[in-house]
Amino acid sequence: MENYDTLSEAISNLQTRGYTVDFNLKEKHLECNALKLKIHPEDFDVDEMHRFEGMSSTDDNSVLYAISSKNGIKGLLVDAYGVYAENISEAMRKKLR
Repeated sequence: MENYDTLSEAISNLQTRGYTVDFNLKEKHLECNALKLKIHPEDFDVDEMHRFEGMSSTDDNSVLYAISSKNGIKGLLVDAYGVYAENISEAMRKKLR
């Protein structure tokens, strides 16, 4: 797994490696609006995870997940962590650890 200096560098590299779908985090699943797709925790794997900390503020902390679904779709999920992290189900929390 590579180490990246910036979130944009990581996204760019992972997109060239086939992680082209944008996922949104919902309480009990991941969602891709463009494909009208919902993926539940049992239907995807986290291939890589990269954390980025803001230089000037902890409000800028984020985590990037490279995700592959059992139906062959690969994409990225960017989420805040810490106090601004989304409220998600226990199953989603375990999957994204």
